[in-house]
Amino acid sequence: MKNKIFRIAILFSLVSMFGCDELLDTTPTDRISDKVVWENEENVSLYSNVFYAYIDRYGSFGNSQFSANLTEGLTETLKYGSYVPGGKAGDANNYVFTPETMSSSGNLLNAWGVTYERIRRVNEFLVGLNEYSKLDEEKNKLFEGQARFFRAFLYFQLAKRHGGVILYTDMNLQKDKARSSAEETWNLIEDDLDFAASVLPVEWSDADKGRLTKGAAYALKSRAMLYAERWQLSKDAADAVFALNKYALTDNYKDAWKGGNSESILEFNYLVTGPNHTFDKDYSTFGEIENQGGSGTPTQEMVESYEKMDGTIVDWSAWHVSGGTTDRPPYEDLDPRFGATVIFNGSDWMGKTMENSVDGTNGKYMGYREDTYTKGRTTTGYYLRKFRDESHTDLVTYLSTQTWVEIRLAEVYLNRAEANYRLGKSGSAMTDLNAVRTRPGVGLPGKSGLSGDDLFAAIRQERKIELTFEGHLYWDMRRWKLAHIEYNGYRVHGMKISKDPAGYLYEYVDCDLQDRKFLEKTYVFPVPYSELANNAAIEQYDEWK
Repeated sequence: MKNKIFRIAILFSLVSMFGCDELLDTTPTDRISDKVVWENEENVSLYSNVFYAYIDRYGSFGNSQFSANLTEGLTETLKYGSYVPGGKAGDANNYVFTPETMSSSGNLLNAWGVTYERIRRVNEFLVGLNEYSKLDEEKNKLFEGQARFFRAFLYFQLAKRHGGVILYTDMNLQKDKARSSAEETWNLIEDDLDFAASVLPVEWSDADKGRLTKGAAYALKSRAMLYAERWQLSKDAADAVFALNKYALTDNYKDAWKGGNSESILEFNYLVTGPNHTFDKDYSTFGEIENQGGSGTPTQEMVESYEKMDGTIVDWSAWHVSGGTTDRPPYEDLDPRFGATVIFNGSDWMGKTMENSVDGTNGKYMGYREDTYTKGRTTTGYYLRKFRDESHTDLVTYLSTQTWVEIRLAEVYLNRAEANYRLGKSGSAMTDLNAVRTRPGVGLPGKSGLSGDDLFAAIRQERKIELTFEGHLYWDMRRWKLAHIEYNGYRVHGMKISKDPAGYLYEYVDCDLQDRKFLEKTYVFPVPYSELANNAAIEQYDEWK
C-alpha cells in the first residue's frame, strides 16, 4: 500500500494543476479525467488510488467516524478527560450527558455531506470507466470491482447511521431526490460487494500489493449483513473468507491490529512524510509530550470486563469500598488481552514502570473537571496501550504512522459466530467464539453448552474484549437496540491511585459526576439541515419530525 500512496500524491499534483473543481466537475467535457486517465492502465490506477484514502477515514485514526473522537467515548469503556467542547476533548462527554444537543443542524456523528461527496467521486469514476476506458474488459472489471467496493463501504457508513438513504449510482444528479428504503439501501451494498467479490483477485502481484481483494469484499459483506439482519448472507460471506485459506489469526494478540500480517484483511498504511496521524500524541502518557496527551483513557468498567486467564470472573467488590484499599488489583492475572490494551499502574511502558498516581512521574492522575484539559494526565488511572507505537518517542517532530486495520480475521470469526447464533446454530457459534478465545497468545478456555441469551452474552463479551477500541462497540449496541437500556442512568469509574506507606492506595472513583443518557430516537440520525434546505423531495426521518 505504501507504494500506492506515493502514486496517489502524483494524482493530487494533477488535481492541483487542473483545479479541484475542474477535476471533479460533474459535467464531463475535456477534463483530465476524460482525456488522460482513461487512455492507459497506469492513469486509471492513479485515479482509483484516491479512493483508498477512504479506508481510514471512518476508523480510529481518521476524522469521519466521530469528528476524530473514538466512538468508545460514548460507551462505558473509554472516558475523555476534558469537559469543554472539542475533538478529543469534551465532545463525547457532552453527547453522553446531553444527547438532546444532537439535531439536524448539529450532529458530530454526522457523515452525510462528506460521504456523499466521496460517493459522487466513485460514481464519476464508474461512469468514466464505462464510457471512456480504452482498457480491455478484464482490467475494466478489476477497476469496477474496486470502485463498487468503495461505494458499498461508503453507503455502509450512511446506512449504519440512518437506515435508508438517498441512492446515487450514476452521474444523473437530480436536485430533488427522495430517500430509498433501508431494504433498498442494503440491497445496493450487497450487490456492490457481490460484484467486487466476483471480480477481485484473492491476492495481487507485488507491484499492486495493498489493493482490494476478494477476501476484503467478503469480509465487509459479513459485517454489513449483520447490520442488515441478513444472517444467512453474513454467514455465507464469512464462510467465503475462510474458504480462501489465505488468512490466519496472529500468534500474539498485540500484533493482531498492526497490519502486514496473516490476520489483516483490509488495511491502510501511513508514511512519515504523509499521510500520517496523531494517535500517539493524542493518547500519550504523562511526560511523553509537554502538556498534551491522555485525551481518552480506559475506564474501570472496561478493566473489569476482562476475565482471569483461567476463564473465571474477578470479584472486584474489594476495590469498590469507601476509602479505598492498599491491595493491588489482580492486573497480572487477567486475560492477556488486557495487558496488550491497557497501560496500568506498575506496567512497563517505554522502558519505564508506570505509576498512574496522583503524584506520579511516569503517568499522573487527575480527577475529572479538576482542569480544563488533561495535559497528559489520566482521569481513570489507566492509559490506552492498544494502537500506540511504543517505539515512537519523539512526538514533537514526527507524527504517527501505525497502520489502520479496518477488517481483520478475528472480526470475521465473531461476525459468523453472531450470524450462526441468529440462525440457531449454537454449536457452530461457539466454535467460532472459541477460535478467538483459545488463539495462541490468549489461551482462554473455550465456552461450551451455551445457547439462547447466554450464548448471545458470550458473543457480546468477546466482541467487546477482542475488538475493543476498534470502533465497533457503540455501533453494535445501536444495531442490537440495547443502548437505550444499558447506556441510560449509569456512570463510568476509575482508580484514583495515591502513594501510601504500604505501596499504593487504590480508590474507586466516579469519573463522570453525573448520569449518562441515550435517547431512543438517536438510533437513527437525522437528515442534516443542509440536505433538507436544498432537496425538496427529501423527508426527515420519523424519529426527528
